[in-house]
Amino acid sequence: MNQEDDKKEIARIKAQKERPVARVQDVMDGLLSQPLLPALYLVATPIGHLADISLRALGVLAKADFVAAEDTRHSRKLLQNYGISTEMISYHDHNGDQMRPKIIRMIKEGRAVALISDAGTPLISDPGYKLAKLVREAGLRVEVAPGASSVMAGLCLSGLPTDTFLFEGFLPPKQVARCKRLETLKSIEGSLVFFETAKRIEAVVQDALTVLGDREASVLREITKVHEEVIDGKLSDIKTLLENRDLKGEIVFIIGPPLLAAITDEEIAEALKNHLSEGASVRDSVSEVMTGLNLPKKRVYDLALKLKKELDE
Repeated sequence: MNQEDDKKEIARIKAQKERPVARVQDVMDGLLSQPLLPALYLVATPIGHLADISLRALGVLAKADFVAAEDTRHSRKLLQNYGISTEMISYHDHNGDQMRPKIIRMIKEGRAVALISDAGTPLISDPGYKLAKLVREAGLRVEVAPGASSVMAGLCLSGLPTDTFLFEGFLPPKQVARCKRLETLKSIEGSLVFFETAKRIEAVVQDALTVLGDREASVLREITKVHEEVIDGKLSDIKTLLENRDLKGEIVFIIGPPLLAAITDEEIAEALKNHLSEGASVRDSVSEVMTGLNLPKKRVYDLALKLKKELDE
């Protein structure tokens, strides 16, 4: 290979390295050149790492007429990081009743309004769902620019089952109400996902251990941030690990499903027979077995109907 060929090869390699950057810029240029239709845009923002935002989200935030945010001071830092100067308006629990009609009027007048939460996906544990519902009822357009979610990020990091899960949000702050709510979730056949404060997490873990038993769980703190931490194991292990810890930051708390596989259909049928033989009704027998063995009602009820049919034949 001569000197001229060397130069061509170097130029080719350099062009290959630069092309992805150029392609990203092409995509952004295309997004920024397109006007936004009058609509409410639900835009997901980073939960910690500022780079965790989609190109479409940046395009919507830059082209919108207004950005509605829970805390404009907090969200302004994100916009400033990307050189976005769109006018911001405040929308949160305390001013929602006044702001929802105003935002609907803006959209009717042909404006594009982007709704963001302090972090993650709007409408998840924030007042955005009320606004989105009213916008739809008014016959106006609602679009979503999906992205970061602490619920999904937490599930991925936890190592717990992700095929079936229930997002519960925040549990009640008072212990009695919290334990009652955990009791209603006891038989859910899936992972339970909660938001929690650093101040309450130790007490919540203790209540979960008392009500749900010693399940696998995970406490995920400051996801995607510099001080990200995952504390996992049995609830009893996590309780010990949290002792004398002064935790800070946002927390996602995930509890694994009950260990149903350890109880066979034959064992459930035997327990049902015992209750039925003592004169209990099918309904009462199902209730007793479901509660006593910590099983979902449907599984026990289906077996009870099958067993009753066999006994009646």
